[in-house]
Amino acid sequence: MKQTTTYLFLICLVSAMGGLLFGYDWVVVGGAKIFYEPFFHLENSAALRGWAMSSALVGCLVGALLSGSWSDRYGRKKMLIVASALFVASAVGTGAVDSFFWFNVYRIVGGLGIGIASNVSPVYIAEVSPAAVRGKFVSINQLTIVLGILLAQLANWQIGAYFTSGSETLSETSVEWAWRWMFWAELVPAGLFFILSFLIPESPRWLATVGRKENAGLILTRIAGKDYARQTLAELEQLTGQREEKVHWRSLLQPNVRGVLLIGIVLAVFQQWCGINVIFNYAHEIFSAAGYAVSDVLMNIVVTGITNVIFTFVAIYTVDKWGRRTLMFVGSAGLALIYFLLGSGYFWEVSGWPMLLLVVLAIACYAMSLAPVVWVVLSEIFPVRIRGMAMALSTFFLWVASFLLTYTFPILNEAVGAAGIFWLYGGICLAGFLFIRAKLPETKGKTLEELEKELTK
Repeated sequence: MKQTTTYLFLICLVSAMGGLLFGYDWVVVGGAKIFYEPFFHLENSAALRGWAMSSALVGCLVGALLSGSWSDRYGRKKMLIVASALFVASAVGTGAVDSFFWFNVYRIVGGLGIGIASNVSPVYIAEVSPAAVRGKFVSINQLTIVLGILLAQLANWQIGAYFTSGSETLSETSVEWAWRWMFWAELVPAGLFFILSFLIPESPRWLATVGRKENAGLILTRIAGKDYARQTLAELEQLTGQREEKVHWRSLLQPNVRGVLLIGIVLAVFQQWCGINVIFNYAHEIFSAAGYAVSDVLMNIVVTGITNVIFTFVAIYTVDKWGRRTLMFVGSAGLALIYFLLGSGYFWEVSGWPMLLLVVLAIACYAMSLAPVVWVVLSEIFPVRIRGMAMALSTFFLWVASFLLTYTFPILNEAVGAAGIFWLYGGICLAGFLFIRAKLPETKGKTLEELEKELTK
């Protein structure tokens, strides 16, 4: 059993490298903006600053939609390979350009990789993992996302420190080169992911649905033994044996699917509109508004990244014990309270460590709840035959919500200030709490096949 658990962990870890690159590519732009904004002369345009930060999300939208039908048609493994190649191309290209147009083109290429990885990596892990440990292993994907975020923050911090040498002003050399090396540093994990993605097996559940049951059985046996393989294949046969082979997007409109699809879309949108990602993407503005100097901002960003990692381990430990629903309650209610306090702090012009503490508490609350658990739930609730497409549609709406959040923050910040923004996010979190209470079932400890029967009656 120990050998099979090790094998399962290793293949899940490779798939979760998509999450690592997702996290790095998503956050590296936040640290690099201090340097590329003067390089591209964006200081006087909130719209252009918002576009630079959010252009990758256009690629996320396209990647999420394409990866759904393609992963159902060609398999999860091939899409992971495609995602890794896109990350490599984006890292090289973004750091090499001299025009704002091509900067955004390569950001969109990286967004394609994020869109594919954010869809396929958790699905792959859910499909290879036994029910008893599925939450824990799918949460590995979130762990690698936050490790990617922390890696980007550390790289930004060290590269920024090297080029500025502790100075409060930016030199011509730092404006020319610092942001380039921040993007080029992504080549190391991206290249490793590209190589290792060729070595993992295909998802056994996907193989079974396309008629390759013998290959699926061999992989399932290696994961958890012959009895587990026989039982899983029998349940899959019962669910898929009478269904047509070809799946269309209109399959998502079937009456027994619409309800669970609505849950997935709302949770995906809520994970973004809860507002936590603006802390990562616009940390410079948030900490500056709280009274911190430029020399302290990058260090504070690293503090938030370390907090993110630590509390993701809390989620991994509790997700299969406390359950998905309980952790979602903790996240939505906790963030609503913290945002109310943050908004009040900005309104009353509180500065320094109390504001940093509230930001850290918000990230801790998010990291142990909404960040990993939404991905766990999305990877579990959809029927196997349409899982790729349903996950893709939910992820598409997630990135639409993320684009709106990221693009509008500079504009909203100028219009209503940080206090108004955090009060708005607090209201959204309260609405999310009420939706979870009314609609989200508990999924812990149930096989994917059991959940399909329960949720698509």
